[in-house]
Amino acid sequence: MTAAELQSLGGKARAKALTKNERSEIARKGAQARNAKLLAAERTRIAKKAVAAREAKRSLSSKQRDRQTGGR
Repeated sequence: MTAAELQSLGGKARAKALTKNERSEIARKGAQARNAKLLAAERTRIAKKAVAAREAKRSLSSKQRDRQTGGR
């Protein structure tokens, strides 16, 4: 077994041992650490992309609903 495979097993075992809240807290702290490294302009660009993606998804969902209901 390679070192990477052993590390993967360790990570999976750790995740299994943690509660959902503990995993969520670890993920939140990681996101905060990554976000702290970004410049304000980069955060704005990422936020705008997220908003555009959300709007596109909503638009697609409403078009699918219209097709299913015959435009009602």
